[in-house]
Amino acid sequence: MTDDVDLQTLRIIRALADTGTVTAAAARLGTSQPAVSQHLRRAEARVGHPLVLRSGRGVALTEAGRRLAEHAVHVQAALDAAQQELDHLGGATSGRVRMAGFPSASSTLVPDVLSALRRSRPGLRVDYVEAEPPEALALVRDGSADVALVFGHAGQHAGPTGLRERRVFVDRTVLVVPHDHPFAEGDDFGSLAGERWIGGCPRCRGHLLATCAAAGFSPEIVLETDNALAVLGLVASGLGVALLPGLSLQSAAVPAGVRIVPLDADRSRVISVVHRRGARRVPSVRLVTDAVSAVDPARHSLRRAEADDASPGAERRPARPAARRTAGSSGDPSAVAATPARAGSPDPAVDAAAPVGAPAPVGAPG
Repeated sequence: MTDDVDLQTLRIIRALADTGTVTAAAARLGTSQPAVSQHLRRAEARVGHPLVLRSGRGVALTEAGRRLAEHAVHVQAALDAAQQELDHLGGATSGRVRMAGFPSASSTLVPDVLSALRRSRPGLRVDYVEAEPPEALALVRDGSADVALVFGHAGQHAGPTGLRERRVFVDRTVLVVPHDHPFAEGDDFGSLAGERWIGGCPRCRGHLLATCAAAGFSPEIVLETDNALAVLGLVASGLGVALLPGLSLQSAAVPAGVRIVPLDADRSRVISVVHRRGARRVPSVRLVTDAVSAVDPARHSLRRAEADDASPGAERRPARPAARRTAGSSGDPSAVAATPARAGSPDPAVDAAAPVGAPAPVGAPG
């Protein structure tokens, strides 16, 4: 059976999954549409299963085709790792890494990472696309991105597992109020029950709703925007109050009519770098993840994640070596110590103690 599935078949199937047409797949692979069609017919005869369903100008993968497309991601990653390790032996650090990240990281953490890599590894190409955590994780899962910067809050539901997470920073949530508002740091959050709230899009309400519910009330959300600058303007005009992640204020000028109130640490969000299992064996991917961990958190009013910081919806990996168990823990696998970020660590041991799934909706713009 292994002789029936060749590398070019996997590449074609992956290209069809990504593009949806034979013509576009051929263009991506640098070949012709007839060549792709002929290869598909021969491949289907060899494996004994139809791989695509043709419909008009497009194609859809069959169940067998989808299985091969999933394997193609891992096979290509292994080939990339092999090539880059050979390059690394020769003293070259090159390659291409595709990175995704959430909006407030785009103007803060990402420039630090990219500029550091440009200085230290000029032969390394890093492509960047902005995406909220659920979309960024989907890009990593389907092979469209190698690394993603994501965030989440404690208590969120874990999605499908299969990725590796390295928790890097903790971003404190702040309350944004008009300058003459009486609320001060340390006050009872429940005293805000009568306020009008500015929330994000429907997907982004989860953290706000959970925070208010924990304080015993349901917020009256009267305005919605994902734009931190817009939130500041609306609050300055006395139209409501809002929760924002501190990172979103790093590249924004806070108006004179606005006051920022830091909230308790347990309302913070955790920022993580995520990749597929084994991806850190690829030297270029390891360089990017280490560059994220090497960013100085003080530059952006963050703090470095510690072992006891809540993971954004991740499941714990079952305990294996006893040395990784926290002192006094029970036999429950969930008691295994989570390991914080450490630049340059080898893949399985520190490269996130837990698989991560898509974080649940959150209550502030990225």
